[in-house]
Amino acid sequence: MFIQTEPTPNPLTLKFLPGRVVMDNGTIFFQNKNDTTASPLAKVLFDIEGVSGVFFGSDFITITKEKDIDWQVIKPIILGSIMDHYNSGKEILINDDQKIENKEDKFAPKDKEIVKQIKELLDTRVRPAVAMDGGDITFQKYDDGIVYLYMQGACSGCPSSTATLKMGIENMLKHYIPEVSEVRPVDA
Repeated sequence: MFIQTEPTPNPLTLKFLPGRVVMDNGTIFFQNKNDTTASPLAKVLFDIEGVSGVFFGSDFITITKEKDIDWQVIKPIILGSIMDHYNSGKEILINDDQKIENKEDKFAPKDKEIVKQIKELLDTRVRPAVAMDGGDITFQKYDDGIVYLYMQGACSGCPSSTATLKMGIENMLKHYIPEVSEVRPVDA
């Protein structure tokens, strides 16, 4: 098994490409070891000193490290852990009820069409681009012209995430959907 790695715009995050399906559908972001009960792989990765985040996308795993840890130290351990997991034949998730995308959307019934447009733009224009960088951005809530989005994986804590959110996503949503006045991040 050969696992490729790619840098992301977030210097604390590295994208691992195992050359296999990671998630059949959806994504999931683990921000601490206590959340990993549904994923044997996430638990093993959090056992590595310095790992502070694990994100599973369709065909990639994004690992976030602590600031004072060097990639040269933990990257080989991460690669070995991912390889061991795939070679064991274990599932990535034991119970996929934890998927972030399954969190309940919040919006007023009158805003159903606006939210549908927002989600379609996110799914077709935003999510594929941020997935290439090892992250994901998903809809959480729409309230009075304000769109709230989850920033996950490489997007969470990325130095350029504010610029991406405000200058990229907010401007695009305002252009296509006049009812949108602002976009804000929320913690997953």
